[in-house]
Amino acid sequence: MDHFQRGGLTFDLRDGGPVDGEPVLLLHGFPQDSSSWSAVAPLLHAAGLRTLAPDQRGYSPGARPPRPADYRVVELVGDILALLDAADLPSAHIVGHDWGGVIAWQLADRYPERVRSLTVLSTPHPRALQAAMRSGKQALKSWYILFFQLPVVPEFVLARTLERLLLRSGLPAEFAVHNARRMREPGALTGALNWYRALRVRSPRPHPTAPTTTSVRTITVPTTYIWSRHDAFLGATAAHQTAHHVTAPYRFEELNASHWLPETHPAEVATLIIERLRTP
Repeated sequence: MDHFQRGGLTFDLRDGGPVDGEPVLLLHGFPQDSSSWSAVAPLLHAAGLRTLAPDQRGYSPGARPPRPADYRVVELVGDILALLDAADLPSAHIVGHDWGGVIAWQLADRYPERVRSLTVLSTPHPRALQAAMRSGKQALKSWYILFFQLPVVPEFVLARTLERLLLRSGLPAEFAVHNARRMREPGALTGALNWYRALRVRSPRPHPTAPTTTSVRTITVPTTYIWSRHDAFLGATAAHQTAHHVTAPYRFEELNASHWLPETHPAEVATLIIERLRTP
């Protein structure tokens, strides 16, 4: 396991594949870590690509600040910019799943010069999701977001039920066991939940480019969006509306799968990432 640092925090990093290959950043979601890409990364390496998969803020043992304010989107985006700088990469292909998809959209919006292409799994464009929350079933699917913002109670509940909930949602057993075990590390579950709690923290917005989760504009970099029709958390309305928020070459793929695409459908995911990289 490699590492990079930012602001006194130390992040764990899986850096693999040919050193001179085109770089692909793989950003995990909740409550995963970089191991969620363990079946995808070797397929990308075989195609001559280099992958960098960090354990993000709250997930790396050396990067678990206690305050929800430390998990505002501007900080999460800053972590990935710091990774690019540490790897001496002016830009990379960005791939994100779940919360990693949120950060991927933000990077492509605010720093398009650093994003060669974008592949997002599960998470629709933030404005499409925001619109879907006002109608249809998406608000019901997203009930857990409000629950996770409560103090103390989510830690108490998830410490006892997380593995079972992950299995029920379609995550394979080996990953459910691994993720539940990681969340029992000191400060891990609070760090992961602070991504949700930070949604309620007012950003000081020190300059016009400081991102928030709803400030993403139209995307201007080549984009592939992959959605699964059996996703328990993200519905079809926002998935199909995402196309309206991308002006660059865009591809939408719908898989017959659950939410956990990197773990359950690595071959399809890797193929779509490679095709995005190689499509003008």
